[in-house]
Amino acid sequence: MAGKVIILCAPSGSGKTTLAKHLLSIKELNLRFSVSATTRKRRDGETDGLDYNFLSIDEFKNRIHNNEFVEYEEVYYNIFYGTLKSEIESLITNHNIIFDVDVVGALSLKQYFSSKSLTVFINPPSIGELENRLRRRKNNSEEDLKERLDKAEKEMEMKDKFDQIIINKDLNISKDEILSVVKGFLNK
Repeated sequence: MAGKVIILCAPSGSGKTTLAKHLLSIKELNLRFSVSATTRKRRDGETDGLDYNFLSIDEFKNRIHNNEFVEYEEVYYNIFYGTLKSEIESLITNHNIIFDVDVVGALSLKQYFSSKSLTVFINPPSIGELENRLRRRKNNSEEDLKERLDKAEKEMEMKDKFDQIIINKDLNISKDEILSVVKGFLNK
């Protein structure tokens, strides 16, 4: 494996995807996004193969059976996410890879890639602010919202297992901070 691996993790609504896109826009980092597989429904504006590899539950379980994942998890009932081995192998020879995953996935990837990886936890300023951000998205039912906030609290309890923690209170400051952390890791 030639490249290094950046693993971003955060509760839903913390700004991790925005920060990942910022890092991807900086050509000198030579980053490519690892597209996760998922069984969740596609949201408006998402493209299969670009945002996620959207699979049916049966397809996903078949790939688990065939040992095609580096890691996977049932994040919510019948909603699976995972990292396909084929996705990584096609990228890591010539690039650094960035992952946008949940806590369990991040820790599994950290174990898999060891010293070639950097884990970064993006922490919201507070649970209240996280709830406000999720409500502004207007794409979650009250039940979904409660489930995401409960999961967020559990994820935030595990943040100390990460190499770096960035509190995303101000997006521009967080962009500068994550760029500095990632550059430092890639250049060592």
